Parts: sequence; structure tokens; C-alpha cells
Amino acid sequence: MLNNLKENKFKIFIAVIVVIGLALIRAFERKLFYDPFLRYFEADFHSSPYPEVETLKLFWSLFLRYFLNSALSLGLIFALFKDRDIFKFSLFVYGLFLVLFLIAFYIILEYFPDGGWLLFYVRRFLIQPVLVLLFIPGFYYQLQKTKK
Repeated sequence: MLNNLKENKFKIFIAVIVVIGLALIRAFERKLFYDPFLRYFEADFHSSPYPEVETLKLFWSLFLRYFLNSALSLGLIFALFKDRDIFKFSLFVYGLFLVLFLIAFYIILEYFPDGGWLLFYVRRFLIQPVLVLLFIPGFYYQLQKTKK
């Protein structure tokens, strides 16, 4: 057990740095990013209309937050697995989901004024590092399965 820790010092160090980075993004989200939906979703949004937004500023902010979370997540994935194919696949999926979620967010925002719950979940994928929570166990399982 102790030898495992000594061998994986770099992985543990990178994981701690990434978690701290993700926590800092979350802790300073109100100062770093323009997002009128932070307050909107804290309140009873079921019957409330969407807040007034500056669309370009909002999308830039969502993109920037997604980019920062993705960069940290990809760094963690590469540090843990040191596999270029896994990294390239993850990079592709992160890019694909960025495009899909931004398009979905825009469509919901513009054409579905009663789609509060849908907007909530699409926005959640844009502002939270959800994919890394799915990728790490999935890649670990895949690598264990191919070793047998």
C-alpha cells in the first residue's frame, strides 16, 4: 500500500491540484463569470420567467467556464492514465459536448420559455465537471478489462 502511494506521487499531486482548481472555480463563480441564472435557479424558478440576459456575455462566460473545467479534467485524465488515445477521445467528447450543450442551451433559452428544468440540467453540464466523473471510472474499468 505504501509502495503504491510512493509510485503514484505524481498522480496524487495532480489530482489534488485539479480538485483545488475545480473548487476555486466553483468558489469564485460569482466573481469570475457572468451568470444571471445562478440566482434564478436558487429561487423558485418553476413559475418565474427567465432573467434578462446579455446573450453574448452569457455564452462567453459559459464557454470560458466549460473550457477551464475541461482543461483541468483533461489534465487529470492524462495524468492518471498517460494514454494518448484516451486523451484524444476525451478531448473529442469534450469538444462535441460543448457544441451540443451550447446549441441546446440557446434553443431552450430562445424557444422554450417554460423549459426551466431543461435549462437547469443543460446548464449544469456546461458549468460543472460532470464528464470527468463519468470518464475516470469508465476508463479505469476499460483498462482493467483489457489487462485480463
